[in-house]
Amino acid sequence: MSPSSSSSSESKLPMKPIPGDYGTPFFGAIRDRLDYFYNQGKDEFFKTRIQKHNSTVIKTNMPPGPFIAKNPKVIAVLDAISFPILFDTSKVEKYNVLDGTFLPSLSYSGGYRVCAYLDPSETKHTALKSYFMSVLASKHSEFIPLFRTCLSQLFISIEDGIASQKKANFNNVCQVMSFNYIFRLFCGKDPSETAIGSKGPAIADKWLALQLGPLFTLGLPKFLKYVDDLLLHTFKLPFFLVKSDYYKLYDVFYASSGPILDKAESFGVTREEACHNLVFLACFSTYGGLKVWFPALIKWVGLSGEKLHRQLADEIRTVVKEEGGVTIQAMDKMVLTKSVVYEAFRIEPPVPFQYAKAKEDIVVESHHAAYKIKKGEMIFGYQPFATKDPEVFDDAEEFVGHRFVGEGEKLLKYVYWSNGRETVDPTVEDKQCPGKDMVVLLSRLLLVEFFLRYDTFTVETAVLPIGSSVTLTSLGKATSI
Repeated sequence: MSPSSSSSSESKLPMKPIPGDYGTPFFGAIRDRLDYFYNQGKDEFFKTRIQKHNSTVIKTNMPPGPFIAKNPKVIAVLDAISFPILFDTSKVEKYNVLDGTFLPSLSYSGGYRVCAYLDPSETKHTALKSYFMSVLASKHSEFIPLFRTCLSQLFISIEDGIASQKKANFNNVCQVMSFNYIFRLFCGKDPSETAIGSKGPAIADKWLALQLGPLFTLGLPKFLKYVDDLLLHTFKLPFFLVKSDYYKLYDVFYASSGPILDKAESFGVTREEACHNLVFLACFSTYGGLKVWFPALIKWVGLSGEKLHRQLADEIRTVVKEEGGVTIQAMDKMVLTKSVVYEAFRIEPPVPFQYAKAKEDIVVESHHAAYKIKKGEMIFGYQPFATKDPEVFDDAEEFVGHRFVGEGEKLLKYVYWSNGRETVDPTVEDKQCPGKDMVVLLSRLLLVEFFLRYDTFTVETAVLPIGSSVTLTSLGKATSI
């Protein structure tokens, strides 16, 4: 049995009360919200509380707090050992906890509780996740050729930008490429052939922003923090601001994804509900994840420097030559490339937050103590602290490209980006990302295609409210293939 799911009688660690506090009603949550967003920032917010209480399991309030969240109180698990309790659906519930302590209006998903909001114990969750996994399996042969086609246009755009302006914003071209890829994968045509034309990414971004706005800031100057807080963290953002755009997106998916929607009825799902779920899967979970994740991957590889670039280029070109092309089998042999992808997932996971609610009284262990969490209490995990746990990873704050090569593979069980361990495959009984293997494959393929074209590159980076901004400032074209 894993430490995070042990009972009090089985735990060999000393039992301790969970330290921390929620402060006075209402005002304690406001205090924590201001610290989290403006006074300290996310990492410092958790770091100071860990140091203060000498514990990686603590009580705190999580944003957005009043008035949006009915109950902002959480138990935060902030190390690699306690974090996996969030995956154990025999002990925790995942009912309406995707965004944590609040739930956006269901109008954003056509009035349906889409699969992401369902607990695995619900019959509809089994039906929808089975449906998603069936759809992805049916598209498996298209993953590589379609992505290579989309990447070709991305590289052309980057090279044009550097030629004309001496730099290219990777995020901008990446989000266009990501949306086009996902739409073409699920709908079988380019979005330019539909009513949304080139507006797909902008529509999806607006729809995402209104749902997730209470979890972020506008990035206003610090002296305007109360204005920022009032605008984003006081009320749920209304659906009517994006209603017409959302239904343009929905109508295009409904009209273009007929073969996929045809599959839904065999899983007991109506075409309408399936389409709203498909839009959520494609535009929230997949596009929303990839537009954050791919820049993070390129950022960390870019910052690692020319030595790692040469090693990646040598491995990729050698294996592709030996295997006679870019295939899944070829990429499986690229041990350094695989390690680099996992290391980027470890150091900057695309979804840093996870939530669950205790189904029963449970005992959670950290490295040094055991803590009782009561039935009904909300558990929150800040993944970057779990996957940069210094008691598990040497040089935990550093990007180490070869970390998961050889014996390092044993550490993959502590990579949690997919809402599950990297060593575990998703099932209908859990909340692990059904597209986990696809995302890993596309990440490797991005590096493969990149280093088949270029020897090295340089980047400039900046922090965004969600993820990182990455600008490519130079590209060294491949001198040998």
